[in-house]
Amino acid sequence: MPTFVYMTACDGCGYCVDICPSDIMHIDPVTRRAVNIEPNFCWECYSCIKACPQNAIDDRGYSDFAPMNHKVRVLREPEKGVISWRLKFRDGREKHFESPIRTTPWDSIKCASEYDMPEVGLNDTQQLAHEPEYLLADGGLRMINKNKFVKYEYTGDKHGTA
Repeated sequence: MPTFVYMTACDGCGYCVDICPSDIMHIDPVTRRAVNIEPNFCWECYSCIKACPQNAIDDRGYSDFAPMNHKVRVLREPEKGVISWRLKFRDGREKHFESPIRTTPWDSIKCASEYDMPEVGLNDTQQLAHEPEYLLADGGLRMINKNKFVKYEYTGDKHGTA
């Protein structure tokens, strides 16, 4: 279900552009509104729909679950802590689904430049920079010891032992 933008509701804030993992949401230079430039490349993650503060982005439902003349609406409702889906079928039936918001608040993740520089020699370990602190692993993380691996050489027998 690729996304599309209601131009009358969009204010051009750019949240959808920032969050789109496939980089297909852009701000049109003429209208200054968001537009999905390649709907066929949409990952259907709905990050743009969930991030839009104006609820100006919607999706096109596939005919297998939302046939012709249907309406599908996805709304992020942070005050309720849910993402709600509303499907309206052409015979008038409606289905409502809600799922909890599991993402972090906007601008709550630290930028890489806000961390201290990694310790010297850290590139010789298997850890990523700041990994033990972020994972709250005070005693450190377990590492794979290369000495525990046994090297086998193929000698042609069926077990492969030397």
